[in-house]
Amino acid sequence: MGYFVTGATGFIGRYLVGNLLRRKGTIHVLVREGSQKKFEAIAKRMGWDRKRVLPVAGDMTAANCGLSAAQVRALKGKVKHFFHLAAIYDLTAGAEAQRAANIEGTQYALDLAAALEAGCFHHASSIAVAGLYPGIFREDMFDEAEGLDDPYLRTKHEAERLVRNETRLKWRVYRPAMVVGHSQTGEIDKIDGPYYFFTLIKKLRQMLPPWMPVLGIEGGRINIVPVDFVADAMDHIAHKPRLDGHTFHLTDPEPLRVGEVLNAFCRAGHAPEMTMRIDARMFAFVPSAIRGAVGNLPPVKRFVGMLLRDFRIPKQVLKFVTYPTRFDSRETERALKGSGISVPPLESYAWRLWDYWERHLDPDLFIDRTLKGKVRNKVVVITGGSSGIGLSTAKRVAEAGAVTVIVARGEEELFKARDEMKAAGGKVFAYTADLADMADCDRLVAKILEEHGHVDVLVNNAGRSIRRSIELSYDRFHDFERTMQLNYFGSLRLIMGFMPVMTKRRKGHIINISSIGVLASSPRFSAYVASKAALDAFSRCAQGELSGKGISFTTINMPLVKTPMIAPTKMYDSVPTLTPEEAADLVVKGIIERPTRIATRLGIFSALLNAVAPKAYEVVMSTAFELFPDSAAARGDRAALKDETPSQEQIAFAAMMRGVHW
Repeated sequence: MGYFVTGATGFIGRYLVGNLLRRKGTIHVLVREGSQKKFEAIAKRMGWDRKRVLPVAGDMTAANCGLSAAQVRALKGKVKHFFHLAAIYDLTAGAEAQRAANIEGTQYALDLAAALEAGCFHHASSIAVAGLYPGIFREDMFDEAEGLDDPYLRTKHEAERLVRNETRLKWRVYRPAMVVGHSQTGEIDKIDGPYYFFTLIKKLRQMLPPWMPVLGIEGGRINIVPVDFVADAMDHIAHKPRLDGHTFHLTDPEPLRVGEVLNAFCRAGHAPEMTMRIDARMFAFVPSAIRGAVGNLPPVKRFVGMLLRDFRIPKQVLKFVTYPTRFDSRETERALKGSGISVPPLESYAWRLWDYWERHLDPDLFIDRTLKGKVRNKVVVITGGSSGIGLSTAKRVAEAGAVTVIVARGEEELFKARDEMKAAGGKVFAYTADLADMADCDRLVAKILEEHGHVDVLVNNAGRSIRRSIELSYDRFHDFERTMQLNYFGSLRLIMGFMPVMTKRRKGHIINISSIGVLASSPRFSAYVASKAALDAFSRCAQGELSGKGISFTTINMPLVKTPMIAPTKMYDSVPTLTPEEAADLVVKGIIERPTRIATRLGIFSALLNAVAPKAYEVVMSTAFELFPDSAAARGDRAALKDETPSQEQIAFAAMMRGVHW
């Protein structure tokens, strides 16, 4: 028995060839001239018997699939089963490329099979031939298909039409559902179908704890099958007698809704589940003309496009969220009866699909995540760079090859830090400046631009913190003025000074070191939190204006860090804090990934709880306020500084709310 397979090196094809090797006969596989190395690599990895799997040089885009007359004569009469799997299975591919591969390629395959006098032509079609048919699509249905405007749906439909109209050959058609990875190994070769939503699920996992309920979509029923089921079913049905001229739906008889599928992968990826799901079909009552008009509004298109780019979801995928078609598969079930071949429940292997994607296909794996790749030879300005978070960050970027500019008030400490980093091989420059003085800020900006030309990354790290209750601040209005002057106006002055050159170059990154207190609304930090909140608000407004000009803003809601700034509050010596090096890791993360915000889960949860249950949150904050009194330093009682020892209750509360300022 002889076989001929097109698309053997494709995802389904490689598993089908493995199944055919369990039977007798030689397997001829079509391989392009330039794909010989790929074929050999796949053959080795899949463990194919190379004495029985023979490559045939050809080209699907040429007549007779590129086989010469001599090749055709050599194979004529030796092929009992001709499997045609070569096609473009990609919603995002161009219309012309899909037409050439799916329609013209199928015609060339039919011509070759006829020339070889093949016993049966097995065509790997797709449920896409049904288009967007509303209702149950049976295996004997074809012309009833609707909604074939999409190039992928249309070309798969037309390709199957060629096979169904073929009179020179016996044929069988297989319509697989959306094919995902192997149910035992999770292996898949590219991102497609539900995999497009994995980046969104991963972002949810990073932002929220797994027990947090989130809002999601319900949608229509989406039919998913693992590749091993498809290969096994095709192999089994192809070798059963008296089934020529039949079509087989290789589908799940009990498909899940879109929301259920996403939740299966949320559980697999340890992300919060979409427990509150809105059925997207509820908007069907809105006339399509109105939906189209709204969707084409420039602000809506820009917003949707930005979200889809961020989550790496192709726009073409959205139409399948409300997929209206169900598939009857009684012919397939009858053919597979007694074989033991069936579609496993998605829940039983979803974790394998997720694990394989996360290890091998996650787009983030292929991003240059080295700090060197982001800052080498770039000008990075770090304020408060002589100690604490600023110094730790400066050391990291200097080691990575950045032109590191550190700024601080104290000359001795600043120049010492500069000299140490220069001795280690860094390109480091130091400038003294009082960032609470607007004139000094302007002088600093002019000096840096004069000597370095531009700034690629500005890290606004210098800041002033004051921990004092409002009752002790009645006669200390200058507390609020000092924090605003440095934390807000000083940072803003630098941003406004460097921004003109950034916008002219259409690239730049502003990183503002904020506080978890902004999210948690920490008592006793009204002056400090208000100044940081002002900078946060400015950044959110500016991002909307400047993102289109290549300028990024990152706000880091930093938890409590053990730096000289918190030294006056002796209680902090006994509560959990980050080290400056750990805090620098967050800044480095911001430089590399350029997110809009970096915050701990506790910080995000605090802000969310405050938004949805403000009265309950007020009780928590009031309890914390009573539990943590003003420090001796805040009261001006220097004699009591040595006796300021935290209670066990305070330590326990601070440990539970790790990183929050109390």
